[in-house]
Amino acid sequence: MIAPRTDIGANLLHPQFDPDREIVMQRAQAAGVTRLLITCTDLAESARGVAFCRGRSEPIWCTAGVHPHNAKDTGPHWLAELTKLVAEPEVKAVGETGLDFNRNFSPQARQIEVFRAQLEVATTAGKPAFVHDRDTHGKVFEILRDHAAEVPGVVVHCFTGTRADLTRFLDAGFYIGITGWVCDERRGQPLRDIVSDIPLDQLLVETDAPFLYPHNAPENAFGSTDKPRNEPSLLNFVIDKLAELYRRDPVEIASATHRNASILFNLSEDS
Repeated sequence: MIAPRTDIGANLLHPQFDPDREIVMQRAQAAGVTRLLITCTDLAESARGVAFCRGRSEPIWCTAGVHPHNAKDTGPHWLAELTKLVAEPEVKAVGETGLDFNRNFSPQARQIEVFRAQLEVATTAGKPAFVHDRDTHGKVFEILRDHAAEVPGVVVHCFTGTRADLTRFLDAGFYIGITGWVCDERRGQPLRDIVSDIPLDQLLVETDAPFLYPHNAPENAFGSTDKPRNEPSLLNFVIDKLAELYRRDPVEIASATHRNASILFNLSEDS
């Protein structure tokens, strides 16, 4: 029997999945990825996520929030709309929220304002924060620290930061989400050097599909496109790489991260 696995972050509503979304979900289930959280990045996508998850037989949920790239696009009633969405049972976390000072698609001041507001929504709703942090030089941690006593849990999604970043997040009790970045021979070595510092009870795994194809998977495992498309069934390759780096059995990594997802997102172990 395959140990159940939870992909805590897949962009399943991305247009790349429009032709075969249901088949992708079936492949995930067959690969033992029995639970899935859809990452949503703006209010419209969050509403679509709720509608997609509602009434399904599979254990699938979503986040609701505004990505820092989209902070500039929030309208006058965005916070009321988000608060209503977050109250839905299909929503298990507030986000994807946070800061991105690498691309700065939204002004930094607006990113910070929207990030703080979403942490307040998470506090009121009693749901964890699903957090993006890229090249912010500690600013995400600084803001999270201000809210840490109230927000009921944090996962730093798709972690690619430094050892200093990791230490701060771990000492604060936050969870760390690891993607196929750890499998990337060209870019992933700094992460491979530090990833086993994450205690197993603070580790989560995610694909960030359709992005970050794990390089230890067969090339174009599900088609002959010019650029390989990642999907939740390939979570096992992230788990295998982590097992190698931790020098643990993949089943132990799968079980620990599945259990951690249950705790952070208030999921039944049976789902």
